[in-house]
Amino acid sequence: MKISIGNDHAGPDYKKAIVAFLEQKGYQIFNHGTDTFDSVDYPDFGHPVAIDVESKRADFGIVICGSGNGIAMSANKHQGIRAALCWTKEIAALARQHNDANVISIPARYTSIQQAVEMVDTFLNTAFEGGRHATRVDKISCN
Repeated sequence: MKISIGNDHAGPDYKKAIVAFLEQKGYQIFNHGTDTFDSVDYPDFGHPVAIDVESKRADFGIVICGSGNGIAMSANKHQGIRAALCWTKEIAALARQHNDANVISIPARYTSIQQAVEMVDTFLNTAFEGGRHATRVDKISCN
């Protein structure tokens, strides 16, 4: 599986732990995130992840910023993206099951690194249920 990841200055430690976890499982990673805590602009890291997922270069995306909101909003500007802000693994599972989310957004200032890794694992290993949810998901894009 191919995963694209991007983060701003709130998430270098989160990205490092998530990438190590994913590489241990054999995933290929496209890293668009910063490795420093110097202030940067989250859209500069969210858009490349969204482009990777939208173009099918990556199967899923992971974006990380302080609240998870700004980077999710940036990713969601892309028509093929359904970025879900998650703060528990249960919400990550529902984002996949009910919303067919293809990008998980992690709020680094409100979750631990361990929680973030668990959410990513849950997100990547949960299938979309389809059915009545597919009808709703089909209505999300503004095509």
